[in-house]
Amino acid sequence: MRKINSYIDSVFHSQDALLEEVLSSIQENGMPSISVSPSAGELLTMLVSIANAKNILEIGALGGYSGICLARGFDSEGKLTSLELEDRYAKLAHSNLSKAGFSDQASYMIGPALQSLETLVNDDKHFDFFFIDADKGDYENYLKYCIKLAAPGALIVTDNVLAGGSVADKSAKPGRHTELMEKFNETVANHPQLESLLIPIGDGMTVSKVKK
Repeated sequence: MRKINSYIDSVFHSQDALLEEVLSSIQENGMPSISVSPSAGELLTMLVSIANAKNILEIGALGGYSGICLARGFDSEGKLTSLELEDRYAKLAHSNLSKAGFSDQASYMIGPALQSLETLVNDDKHFDFFFIDADKGDYENYLKYCIKLAAPGALIVTDNVLAGGSVADKSAKPGRHTELMEKFNETVANHPQLESLLIPIGDGMTVSKVKK
């Protein structure tokens, strides 16, 4: 996994000073270094662009790395709503999105994601693109809410679904999230409302299209 990702990043990813600054700001603020890989970030940008998404919901902001990648895929009409448990994480994320030129296109809802998702459902909000990268124990719950909030044909992208490769390598020592991701991947693969595929980039991403 690591060698493959290093190869992909070395061939397909160009140096990006802004995103390097974002990674530095995350480290300087004592936040975990768990942003998506460079090539996974480029995949997010490409998927948003291909889908012509205008209204994106991100679950898990951290320092704004993935938020910038998502926002780079939409045009001047695009909007990013990001759910983040930690207020200081959201503030750093918005600061970094502002440096990237997206200050007016990004907004943040602070607090437990499930509460924010319930609010969005009650407010009858709809989105055409979702990115899930937060507490792994609630991935199935996040998926249920995303489907409720999805416009027909929306894309739902979920990160870390390979759990460091442990879901595919039975000889590897199971990690903290191995069993959770195995169960989640089965759910996504067999969900009657989704067309899905797992893409082995970064720590693995499932890309799901909500059936019309």
